[in-house]
Amino acid sequence: MTTDPPTPTTGDDPLPEVSLHLLGGFRLLHDETPVVVPRGLQRVLALIGLRPGATRSHLAGLLWPEASEDRALSSLRTALWRLRQDPCCPLVTTGDTTRLDPRVRLDVDDLTSTAARVRDGDDPGSAATALAGRHDLLPGWYDDWVLLERERLRQLRLHLLEQVSRNHLAAGRHGEALEAALEAMAAEPLRETPHRLVVRVHLAEGNVFEAMHAFYAYRDLLLRELRLEPSPAMSALLHDTLA
Repeated sequence: MTTDPPTPTTGDDPLPEVSLHLLGGFRLLHDETPVVVPRGLQRVLALIGLRPGATRSHLAGLLWPEASEDRALSSLRTALWRLRQDPCCPLVTTGDTTRLDPRVRLDVDDLTSTAARVRDGDDPGSAATALAGRHDLLPGWYDDWVLLERERLRQLRLHLLEQVSRNHLAAGRHGEALEAALEAMAAEPLRETPHRLVVRVHLAEGNVFEAMHAFYAYRDLLLRELRLEPSPAMSALLHDTLA
């Protein structure tokens, strides 16, 4: 790993800020300066970030699934040794486990903590993290552990956006509710839940035409792509309007 030469510091200087970004692609930043990490070591850092507290045997098995256990562990030891040669190394080891240094900020953790706050009702208006996290986890990576985690985070973000939309709708913040619902719709166009929310927002604002347009646009999409009709729950939203 390499960065630009560091500026001399004194013992009173604060510790550098280190952040690891996995959404939208791998980026390791050291005081906002990108750190060049070879692709093989990127995989090690990414997995350690996503599986905090995992044992070395578990990490090695996921990173080198086709190798023998001894060979995989040897490869992991070599990778960890290479990472520790750099002063920017963001890892700490305790016993048989290796994890990110506590000072490292991980964007995946930001997303999951926001989802927890919204779910618990402590942060009903927090859409910023969900809206900013528009990128998939490590696009272009096809390891089994990446695919599994990518889908988990995709579902987490969809549910987060929908909950944010519902929270805004309940509070009468229709513009914010619509924004979150449309963002979820853009992420998964065939998913019915955000389309339902869009219809509900338009009806709450008294925009019947907009609600009907949103309903029939989704109905046409569903018929064209899957030869299905919207669910009775969605159709019921317009029942009184169409009656």
